[in-house]
Amino acid sequence: MGVRVYEEYYTYEDYKQWNGDWEIIDGHPYAMSPKPMIKHQQTSGRIFSELDKNDCKECLVAMEIDYKISEDTVVSPDVVFACGENLGDKYLKKTPQIIFEVISPSTEKKDRNEKYSLYEEVGVRYYVIVDSQLHKAQIYKLQDAIYQFDKEIKDDNYLFKTDMCDIEFRFEKIWVK
Repeated sequence: MGVRVYEEYYTYEDYKQWNGDWEIIDGHPYAMSPKPMIKHQQTSGRIFSELDKNDCKECLVAMEIDYKISEDTVVSPDVVFACGENLGDKYLKKTPQIIFEVISPSTEKKDRNEKYSLYEEVGVRYYVIVDSQLHKAQIYKLQDAIYQFDKEIKDDNYLFKTDMCDIEFRFEKIWVK
């Protein structure tokens, strides 16, 4: 008789009761600590500001908002851009068009693996992995339900084409010297 390994499984109802910052992916908890370093937070804020310059009244730009994908998967991307109605009020319900994750040593593996696969699976059009230390961003664009590496950017502009608007994003504006 084999050994049974008990693996804990959590849902959104459990998640709502927890103190501190957490994410759950497929029922598995991930502690979001320690808090992001200052440069990480400044970069996220600048990404938010650059996205928020968009004139689309039907779109939402948010930082570290809960994005509830299913009853057992809730993540808090660094910055999201979502278009249209029914975005949610307590948490984001609709799949964002763009997600930015600013990597740090404690989150890089999860951002490049679990979150990459998760965002691809749910249909996030653009996934941008930002390295605030090296001042570069990698842009992945969803094509035929699969992420394709589109471009690595340092100081160039990039045109994000969403369902409701086009966003000219200036990467040179997000880097903290």
